[in-house]
Amino acid sequence: MSWQTYVDEHLMCEIEGQPGQHLTAAAIIGHDGSVWAKSPKFPELKGNEIANIMKDFDEPGHLAPTGLHLGGEKYMVIQGEPGAVIRGKKGAGGATIKKTGQALVFGIYEEPVTPGQCNLVVERLGDYLADQGL
Repeated sequence: MSWQTYVDEHLMCEIEGQPGQHLTAAAIIGHDGSVWAKSPKFPELKGNEIANIMKDFDEPGHLAPTGLHLGGEKYMVIQGEPGAVIRGKKGAGGATIKKTGQALVFGIYEEPVTPGQCNLVVERLGDYLADQGL
């Protein structure tokens, strides 16, 4: 299966129990910042955004003072799982980032999709990829 298929069919899929609802954007990006696959609306990441995300996985709390930035958009960092998941909130939406052995799985959402629904979609694929050694 191609990386784009994972994004299209597993991240941008219809939300379970929410007909017609999808994440706003999603991507799978290598730890080095290389884009493996992304949805059309995923923001173009800028400068050291990936480096800061990776540093937060190594040093939980690194992003808290400055916020999580994706494509220049600032998200307030909210409770995640240190070293495994970063969650951000921005207005009526937010983002979830799950770290696997080789990649970062991103999901960005807007209402009516809930933070929990985004977390479930992103973390389920992240766990699967991690189980596959990726």
